[in-house]
Amino acid sequence: MSDRIHAAVNLLGRGALRALDVHVESRGAAHLPTSGPVLLACTHVSYPDFVFVQKAAVERRPYVRFMCRHDVWNVPWAGWFMEKMQHVPVDRTAPAGAYLRARTLLRAGEAVCAFPEAGISYSYTVRPLMRGVASLARETGAAVVPVALWGSQRIYSVGRPVDGREPPPDWTRGRRVDVSFGEPLTVAPGEEITEWTRGLGATLTSLLEELQRLPHHRPRPGEYAPWYPAHLGGHAPDRAEAARLDEVPRSAVRPTWGPIDLS
Repeated sequence: MSDRIHAAVNLLGRGALRALDVHVESRGAAHLPTSGPVLLACTHVSYPDFVFVQKAAVERRPYVRFMCRHDVWNVPWAGWFMEKMQHVPVDRTAPAGAYLRARTLLRAGEAVCAFPEAGISYSYTVRPLMRGVASLARETGAAVVPVALWGSQRIYSVGRPVDGREPPPDWTRGRRVDVSFGEPLTVAPGEEITEWTRGLGATLTSLLEELQRLPHHRPRPGEYAPWYPAHLGGHAPDRAEAARLDEVPRSAVRPTWGPIDLS
């Protein structure tokens, strides 16, 4: 029942991508194992990122269970579908429940995708990371596949508020979204999770910037590009400005990675 519902929802998602003429291109998909437990650790640049990660992964793992904001479950009908598809609600004020559910799924051999930034980065750089991915991998022995994506921020993401409102969705057709799967990582028993998480931040930064520098994602000369990171010549908030806009849990590991050192 669960997989039939998941397959039907995935089919609807692919139909929506076709309707919007969104092209999803993946690289490194061979790093994603076709069976057994695996934990995807993904950057977060837009609200519908899970759609593009699932689309890129579907040929190897048709059913990825995503860790998502718990308030999605409060939307009429959405909560029922999210439960049936075995996605994991994450309440940042009480994360233990999400951790336990994700651990159960991994022990059952599932693919689970976490967004360790615990939110979308206003600067489109890898923001502070939660330690949950490292803890889950260390406890379950599951491999961690780092994932970055880029292009989806032009469809629906955060941005500087105007009159107290964030940017609305942009339904322009013909967008391209690139998804990159990195080489699997492991967390050894007894390994220090804060240091490991810092290494994950550096890996995700490398994957993300590689996509951001692709010619088809660069702004045109003279183009105002609030959807492109400031350190690469765009007009998104830099990390200093983003630090005032981002809502980051106090327990997150602060960046030692990325283009600007704010420590």
